Amino acid sequence: MMEFRTKVKIERPTWQIEPCERMLFVGSCFADNIGRRFAEEQFHTTINPFGVMYNPASMWHTISRWANAQSHPLDNARLCQCGNFQPPRIAVLTLGTNRIYRLKATGEIVDNCEKRPQSLFQEEELGIDDCFSYLSQSVEQLLALHPSTKVVVTVSPIRYAKYGFHGSALSKAVLLLAADRLTKAYPDTVAYFPAYEIVNDELRDYRFYKADMLHPSEQAVEYIWQLFSDAFFSNAAKRFLQEWHPLKQALHHQPFHPDSEEYRNFMDKTMLKVRELSKKYPNFPGISLP
Repeated sequence: MMEFRTKVKIERPTWQIEPCERMLFVGSCFADNIGRRFAEEQFHTTINPFGVMYNPASMWHTISRWANAQSHPLDNARLCQCGNFQPPRIAVLTLGTNRIYRLKATGEIVDNCEKRPQSLFQEEELGIDDCFSYLSQSVEQLLALHPSTKVVVTVSPIRYAKYGFHGSALSKAVLLLAADRLTKAYPDTVAYFPAYEIVNDELRDYRFYKADMLHPSEQAVEYIWQLFSDAFFSNAAKRFLQEWHPLKQALHHQPFHPDSEEYRNFMDKTMLKVRELSKKYPNFPGISLP
């Protein structure tokens, strides 16, 4: 049989993701997309608590700031609004670019220019060693909080047209090499997920992109989710999703007559099943009705 596409091989880690795990997502807007999907599937998620971060230095800043939030009132208050900051068992780091912006006056790497004039900043590129250093510091920070934390590192498939596509490819190459070095340095802790390769090699057709021809479509994100869950989820997590999905669909059902007795009976039965699921899976966080 002829095969009309290249399938990306995904290495399964030595560890697995269990139902309703505590998870931290830090990185590019691709981390936002995947993180939201995990939240929908009832995982305890904290997603980019201080905004989207694209480079390894800014991601390390986020993890350090998040780890020390309880000693800083403003950060503490912000985290209480966006999610729980208890140590995660799983952290997902999504690398977007190796480019940073340094404030000329102080020499510090900034995570957000805060709409200040571009003339105040100097753009630089991090090398492989620099990217690896920031990533390893992030891993060490997470392990210091929770020694059994596992880390998934991936490279965002979104290309940066403003660099030129050759420049974007070079930036991704640096990140790929740094990510590879990270997995070899922490073989029992860090696993690589090939989101970049899936979109650019397996889904290399513009029907899998949004209108800007740069960002993956919802269909592509869904496909990536399926591959991720197949490779990283335990059997228990997969069983949980099979039980949760019918309830999820029921809870999002939009009735023609929401005040009818028939719909109230339907919701009573659905909520009874939700309570039964909560007893079966103690980490089940509950539901948010639409």
